[in-house]
Amino acid sequence: MATIGMKKVLRATYDEALARLPEALKTEGFGVLTEIDVKETLKKKIDVDFRRYKIHGACNPALAHRALGSELAVGVLLPCNVVVYEGDDGKAVVTAVDPMQTIGEQGGPEVQEIAKLVRDKLARVLERLE
Repeated sequence: MATIGMKKVLRATYDEALARLPEALKTEGFGVLTEIDVKETLKKKIDVDFRRYKIHGACNPALAHRALGSELAVGVLLPCNVVVYEGDDGKAVVTAVDPMQTIGEQGGPEVQEIAKLVRDKLARVLERLE
């Protein structure tokens, strides 16, 4: 089975990872546009219990503008999702979208270059969370 996104299992707890995420994103020029509490949403919508799990829609405005200027359809891939969930051992697991996986061979050279930049930035965000 292929790995989806870029994953990092932290020594930190779920709450610690959530507290660190905004600053880690900020250091790479990202802000959080959206936050979805999956546990809360699933309980409310279909009355099921789920682990603590949040999806953060992160955006680096300068790179998003550059990508949209090159290819308007790239907006379907924005924002860049970063997921934080509580592992079975109580530790946080963080997965960020890998734009090289989502764009693949579909984007032109400019979009590919931006995707690589975004990937590198998100990889550094994951490293900063520890």
